[in-house]
Amino acid sequence: MSFEDSIWDDGEWVNWSDIHDQIQHHEWKAKHPNGDYSLVQIFYELLAVSEDYYLRTNRHLQVYGDLGELFGAITLGIKLHKNYAQGSDGRLGDDFIEVKTIAPFNGNDTVTVDMRGNFSKLLIVKINEDFEVSSRLIDRKELARRGKKKVRIKWADLT
Repeated sequence: MSFEDSIWDDGEWVNWSDIHDQIQHHEWKAKHPNGDYSLVQIFYELLAVSEDYYLRTNRHLQVYGDLGELFGAITLGIKLHKNYAQGSDGRLGDDFIEVKTIAPFNGNDTVTVDMRGNFSKLLIVKINEDFEVSSRLIDRKELARRGKKKVRIKWADLT
C-alpha cells in the first residue's frame, strides 16, 4: 500500500481505492435491492469491457444476450437457468421468464419471440448506443400472437 494513496483513520491506514469500492458497493445495493448482488460487479465489468472493446475496435463482442440475462438477475432477482435450457431463461417466483436483449447495434429496436417457449413473462432489455441499460417486463398474455409461432416486438411500442 502506498501512503500517498491512503489516509490515516481511526488508528489505521485506509486506501482510497478501498473507500471508492465501498461507496460503489453501497450505490449498487441501493440501485439493485431486489437482485442477485453477487452478479452486480460482473454485470458492470462485462458492460464496461463491451463498451471499451467497441470504442477501440468499432466491433461488438457477442455478449449482449448474457448481459440482458444478468441485468434481469441483478434488477429483478431472476434466478437464471443453466446455459441452453429450453423454454425460458430463468425463474422469478412462480413465473418462467424469457429474456430478449436489444443490442446497441440493433437499429430497428425489435426482438423476435418464439411463442412455443415455456414462459409466462418476457423481459426485454435494451442496451443503447451509449451502453445505457433499461428494461420492460411483459406478461405473456399481453403479446398479440393470433396463432403465430413468432412475434416481433418493437421497443417503441412498449409502455
